[in-house]
Amino acid sequence: MEDRKEEMPTAFTNTPAPGASSPPQATRKEEGFGSFLADTFEVLILTVILFLAIRSVVQNFRIEGHSMEPNFHDGQYLIVNRWAYCPGIYVDIPKVNIHVDLHRCLWQPKRGDVIVFRYPRNPRRDYIKRVIGLPGETMEIRRGVVYINGKPLAEPYRLNHATYNTGPITLGPDEIYVLGDNRPNSSDSHAWGPLKEKYIIGKAIVSYFPPKYWGIVSHYHVEPGG
Repeated sequence: MEDRKEEMPTAFTNTPAPGASSPPQATRKEEGFGSFLADTFEVLILTVILFLAIRSVVQNFRIEGHSMEPNFHDGQYLIVNRWAYCPGIYVDIPKVNIHVDLHRCLWQPKRGDVIVFRYPRNPRRDYIKRVIGLPGETMEIRRGVVYINGKPLAEPYRLNHATYNTGPITLGPDEIYVLGDNRPNSSDSHAWGPLKEKYIIGKAIVSYFPPKYWGIVSHYHVEPGG
């Protein structure tokens, strides 16, 4: 009897010919790499959005100089609350500055607050000072003593006292008067005039470096004649 051999239909074979590639596996590999790139891109976008969101609320600040001695020191790092007074957006990208001012819409600075602001004569530089005078008040300094609307201001925080005289000057509706705690050695409103609120970056809230200065920043709300 003649032997008969049946051939397996090629449509049902799962073994590729020698040297042949497997299209389904190659497709899955390409899809996996594309998915990895998409996931990586999404993570990067979310990271940038999160970074910008955080930067719109808080900002770190390094003190340079001695104008706030004896309460704040050269090289000390602070965290600044950008939303302490009103919401604003300020994004710093190398060679690109985007700034939208939304001032005078919620809360206003209080006397005694320690604030960080852009120096009016050079907005690329940031200064730290204490709020002393508020909009509409008349400021005068006699032998280092601050007078507001003719009444002396008893300041409870530590100061290096000055002996200079300046004023009187009446602040506009969008102006405040700022002074350094180291009065004889501070470039502030007694030297270059009132600060417009649009230059305010935020309120100092935490000192975090060096460790010996770690803590919440104290703010004193005082009134003249008190």
